[in-house]
Amino acid sequence: MLVLPDRDAADEVAEEAGQRFPLEETPQVVREALAGEDDAEDAQWLVVVEDPRGALDAEALRELAEEYEGWLESE
Repeated sequence: MLVLPDRDAADEVAEEAGQRFPLEETPQVVREALAGEDDAEDAQWLVVVEDPRGALDAEALRELAEEYEGWLESE
């Protein structure tokens, strides 16, 4: 899961991930409010990358997220 600061960045990362990596499905963009926060401004955007076979390079995913001021969050 890649965590991004805004919707535009999340959409761009989802598209870029689909081009850079051999994914079976297009990554899903999801909005998630931070724990304990009621303000919509405090929501994060997540790009959910499915990798059931564990074939993706976590370092490459981290680098992609960082290009858009985000980070890789492992569950």
